Amino acid sequence: MLLNHMPTLPALRCLGSLADVQPCIVVDSREQAPLVFTRLQSRPGTLTTGDYSFAGAEELFAIERKSIADLVACCTGDNRDRFFRELHRLRGYRFKRLLIVGTVGEIERGGYRSQVKPNAVLATIAAIEVRFDVAVVFAPSPEEAARRIEEWAFWFARELVETCNTLARGNGLTRPPSASIEARATLA
Repeated sequence: MLLNHMPTLPALRCLGSLADVQPCIVVDSREQAPLVFTRLQSRPGTLTTGDYSFAGAEELFAIERKSIADLVACCTGDNRDRFFRELHRLRGYRFKRLLIVGTVGEIERGGYRSQVKPNAVLATIAAIEVRFDVAVVFAPSPEEAARRIEEWAFWFARELVETCNTLARGNGLTRPPSASIEARATLA
């Protein structure tokens, strides 16, 4: 589903002003050339793992971004070991992706400077998906990569809000939490 304008997240009346909130993308401060987001706000931050997350879900949602050249460089030697440690850390996240800016065709054609064979790169991608349970997604351009991150962040945030709403309904919350706090204060 293509979203030209991000809707707001669903919220119960008891969540008050959260009804108009949208996720804010957190861009790891070590990211060399960050993507430009056009539909959601973004801010720099230090992430434990990955290059992109969103505020409040930094321990649940992580996107590791690689260009084709970066990916190829991560297929051999010390770079491979470091990259695999990063992917291993992603295993603990509820939502995780390896987002490759480029196409499978670029890899198949060997459209990069390294001498690493295309089949070795493609085999590494397959191993990543199986070994680390990380979906690998290709985006043909940085703009498309940014769009996908925005959509993933929005829909994941939406699911978190829906879960909170379900929990709130199950606990019988019907008024704003601040009213409950005020009511408790007057009883004390």
